[in-house]
Amino acid sequence: GDVYKRQDQDRQPLQKFLGQIPWEWAPILEELAGQVAQELGSPKGVLVVDCSGIPKQGRCSVGAARQWCGRLGKVENCQVGVYLAYVGPEEHTLVDFRLYLPKEWSRDRRRRKRAGVPVGVRFQTRHQLALQMIQNRRQVLPHGWIAGDDEMGRNSQFRAQLRKMDERYFLAVPRNTLIRDLEAQSASGRRTSRRKPPYQRVDQWAESAAEWRPIEVRRGERGPAQIEVITRRVQTRLAARQGPEELLVIFRTLQNGQAVRHDYFLSNAAPQTPLEELVRVWKASWRIEECFQRAKSEAGMDQYQVRNWIGWHHHQVLTLLACWFLVRQKLREKRAPSGGAASY
Repeated sequence: GDVYKRQDQDRQPLQKFLGQIPWEWAPILEELAGQVAQELGSPKGVLVVDCSGIPKQGRCSVGAARQWCGRLGKVENCQVGVYLAYVGPEEHTLVDFRLYLPKEWSRDRRRRKRAGVPVGVRFQTRHQLALQMIQNRRQVLPHGWIAGDDEMGRNSQFRAQLRKMDERYFLAVPRNTLIRDLEAQSASGRRTSRRKPPYQRVDQWAESAAEWRPIEVRRGERGPAQIEVITRRVQTRLAARQGPEELLVIFRTLQNGQAVRHDYFLSNAAPQTPLEELVRVWKASWRIEECFQRAKSEAGMDQYQVRNWIGWHHHQVLTLLACWFLVRQKLREKRAPSGGAASY
């Protein structure tokens, strides 16, 4: 009954609360991270970073510009947020975010002022924003891995910064990534020791790889269940320089015995890391897409009419809180005694 009483109420106070009244969202995110750590925290946790684009018309919405929009699969006028998710053994949820402000915005004083962008905000790459979130949350959220898609993994400096932070990563990389196989065999079957093999694209290397191992993927998790994996110790290439040694992990999806998809990953994990652990982190990296789906379909993450800086951030933090509420309700149902109802 109370819901119906609120239907005809003036929405102006709520719109002012979102887009005009200044209130700090950083302490709320700190509280959120603390609650997530308490409810879901585990040494096996995975921090996953990813970007999400929200299509927008015009030039007035803060951060809106022609840029890659993953939701549409093309370059389009949109806003892009960089997000951090926590994936625990039981559940997963978004815990932090940053608005990506393109260079054209960082240089346009008139547009910045109109959208309320704080004076101290400067241009930062998506990778810098991701590192900022990881740095802020890694002490609170127990975890063993950092994961991300190929937009994050393709940047060698991003991987280097994670190594400096002593973080273990498992990051997707594009098919044209250059690698040198450090376990390559000579024609005689012996490991090459004096002459190093040449660098080659990782997709070309995968075409001739022969030591694939089948793995099990539960039905409904992702695509066909026929998946194979191969791991190899490789050396990456940084521009014209020799890069670090990393662990290459490739998953390939088969249909009727034919490879229809390859997913490439680089990690600084030890070569002897169990395959089961690598597969677990691979699966965990998918969960941020489920977080986005929940946020957009159940909490209205992409449904707003605010245009300015504080309005966007207020809406996002309230979305993350709504998603966390849904996750906690789900956890209560799971943890309720068998045959009994969860208490609220």
